[in-house]
Amino acid sequence: MRVRVNRKSVVVMAALLGAGIFMSSARAATFVYVGNADSQDISILELKSNGDLTPVETTAVPGPAKPGSSMPLAVSPDRKRLYAGLRNEPYSAVTFAIDAKTGKLKPAGSGPLADSMAYIATDRGGKFLLSASYGGNKVSVNPIGPDGTVQAAQQIIETQPNAHCILTDPTNRYVLHTSLGGDLVYQEKFDAKTGRLTPNDPPSVSIKTKAGARHLVFSPNGKFVYLVDELDASIYVFPWDARTGSLKKEVQVTTSLPKGFEGKPWAADIHLTPDGKFLYASERTTSTLAAFSVDSRTGLLTPIDSYPTEKQPRAFNIDPTGRYLLSVGQLSNSMTSYAIDKTTGKLTKLKEYPVGKNPNWVEIVSFSR
Repeated sequence: MRVRVNRKSVVVMAALLGAGIFMSSARAATFVYVGNADSQDISILELKSNGDLTPVETTAVPGPAKPGSSMPLAVSPDRKRLYAGLRNEPYSAVTFAIDAKTGKLKPAGSGPLADSMAYIATDRGGKFLLSASYGGNKVSVNPIGPDGTVQAAQQIIETQPNAHCILTDPTNRYVLHTSLGGDLVYQEKFDAKTGRLTPNDPPSVSIKTKAGARHLVFSPNGKFVYLVDELDASIYVFPWDARTGSLKKEVQVTTSLPKGFEGKPWAADIHLTPDGKFLYASERTTSTLAAFSVDSRTGLLTPIDSYPTEKQPRAFNIDPTGRYLLSVGQLSNSMTSYAIDKTTGKLTKLKEYPVGKNPNWVEIVSFSR
């Protein structure tokens, strides 16, 4: 049987598809997870396409309760699991299964951590949990079992004081981790099959004394690494040599402090939009977010503006579409949402939402429906 196709209808249908109409089957459901240290729980909210947030539920993190005991979070690469690190003894990482339809979390087990960890992250294959201990001056590698639970640490590396961040590079062949007290970034080779870390050559890169190396982020194009420093609120721009797995000499050092700042800097977090066009950093003394445009060719940052945000913003994050930024305040116990101008990178405040006590970590996960 021959089927006649109206050409005009096909053209109209194609235009509607291009405009995003008829995309309901692939519409993304986006969920926000906020780690709350003092209430030892995770606030779960759904981020709507218009930027509104709807509370889903609050999930307790199993383990001995103690104020300030949590909460670095990490999401597995397949988005099926969320990990929460408990910073009170016995130190552990709790695994949650993520329901892709509702965003709800179901505890799936826990495993031991080598110390109180300020930062956790999985490798790009989701087989290992990497963690950095600020008070223990160490980083560690824990295998992740087939059921998603964290196994005992297979490698523990002593570092200069105050390890604060650890990440694999986009190829999953190298690892960078910071020492705030040592003012340096360690460079490691990473065996994705065994999870073994070995020093690269050179094994570390130093920054200005008492700058306080804190958090790192790789540019989406894999050409640059951005480092925010806690003690002077500076931001370093490093070209990244993907072949050798090492940082080249910095091409820029700028500041995340607002104009006219006076006092003691206390920078915290750093993130890029998924397209790599804009970078943001939080500063806790002034409770502000610094915004920068990014030159994709040179990696250089150009200041856009500084925006007031939640009180003591230790953490924030950007949704996978790059349209919204969500910032939490440790002293305000709430979260503010901002719209990101896709052309200029400027932030527009939308709404404030209550979360748990002492929120200090934000993860955002999207699923197609």
